[in-house]
Amino acid sequence: MLDRASKPLVSLVDKYLPDPYLFVIILTLLSFIAAMIFEGHGPVAVIEMWGDGFWNLLTFSMQMLLVLVTGFMMASTPLVRGILNRIAGLAKTPGQAIVLVTFVALIASWINWGFGLVVGALFAKALARQIRVHYPLLIASAYSGFIVWHGGLAGSIPLTIATDGHFTEDVIGIVGTGETIFAFFNLAIVVALFIIVPLVNRLMLPEERDSVYADPKVLDDEPDTAVVINRPADHLENSRILSWLIGFSGVAFMFQYFIDGGGLNLNIVNFMFLFIAIILHQTPKRLLNSLNEAVKGGAGIVIQFPFYAGIMGVMTASGLAASVSEGFVSIASAASLPFWSFISAGLVNIFVPSGGGQWAVQAPVMLPAAQELGADIPRVAMAVAWGDAWTNLLQPFWALPVLAIAGLKAKDIMGYCLMLLIITGIIISIGLTWL
Repeated sequence: MLDRASKPLVSLVDKYLPDPYLFVIILTLLSFIAAMIFEGHGPVAVIEMWGDGFWNLLTFSMQMLLVLVTGFMMASTPLVRGILNRIAGLAKTPGQAIVLVTFVALIASWINWGFGLVVGALFAKALARQIRVHYPLLIASAYSGFIVWHGGLAGSIPLTIATDGHFTEDVIGIVGTGETIFAFFNLAIVVALFIIVPLVNRLMLPEERDSVYADPKVLDDEPDTAVVINRPADHLENSRILSWLIGFSGVAFMFQYFIDGGGLNLNIVNFMFLFIAIILHQTPKRLLNSLNEAVKGGAGIVIQFPFYAGIMGVMTASGLAASVSEGFVSIASAASLPFWSFISAGLVNIFVPSGGGQWAVQAPVMLPAAQELGADIPRVAMAVAWGDAWTNLLQPFWALPVLAIAGLKAKDIMGYCLMLLIITGIIISIGLTWL
């Protein structure tokens, strides 16, 4: 039934969803128009907001590029490829492959969102090497696990309000993770998604005659392990000792970092991927050969993320994001505020695809409203977090690393993600409102 229901969505997206670069250009122009019409700003002022924000995601852009590059380098090592292939061997049918990749991506994304994006995509490719399965749905399934990240261990909003000195501490104080990440309503939503998302993905699997299989060239990324010595410098390039000295230095730092109580974040995930790759590739030459392959998929991140930073600048400085939030708050009650917070966050996320950045915009509106209405503040905060995660199924911003690894385009997977958007939106809304 879901296979038939998803076909019109897949067809619609395939025909009308532009390339992610064109998508961000269209969003940019829409934010310009909205800021001028609804907030009363002039064209010059809007352009200044856009330009002022254009480079505000440079650090994050580099982090995301490293997620792609270091994850690819680690996965291209013979050891990791072997492990992924052995786990992939647990799936014997296309349906089992879809369920397994979804479940692995959900677990990895709940632990850390950057980890989940890379692991899901790489594991999907390992499955595709062993099983003939509809490749666009396989990659969509790998990406779909990302929906749980903001309700998981690395959720930026719950971790922010649990930290001393956060910018809303004078309003709500410190809100521990026992009231957010590990609250009953949040865990119930996570458990429900762990059941429903793999099931929905499996039910969308088309029949064999309608399936599209992976291009063998995309899957054939076996690393070059040949050793050629023509000059003295080649000895250094093929030196295991140099790689192991610097690689195990990185591992020693990671051990000390975790012993000192450090947690997973984007920087430590990238650090871990990089130094494991250095050790497992064994020589600098093999590592650099892998790097040359990895960077080919990073163009979308490099060019698009600054445009999203510009959109965020317009949405924030013009007051558009706050106006969207205020509009939903104005029709809410204490009981319905979490639901409307979720919906408003989902809408804002299309233009401001950043959990931390979105919270900075919406918290000054949502938290005073929650206090005035007597709503559950931790639940409202998590509603914003879930709204941010929810419409990532529609927004290709976060899919770029996955698509680069998989060798697909956004239009190939977003039809399936749109079906998931509808179903998961209902589940999350029920959890936030009635649990």
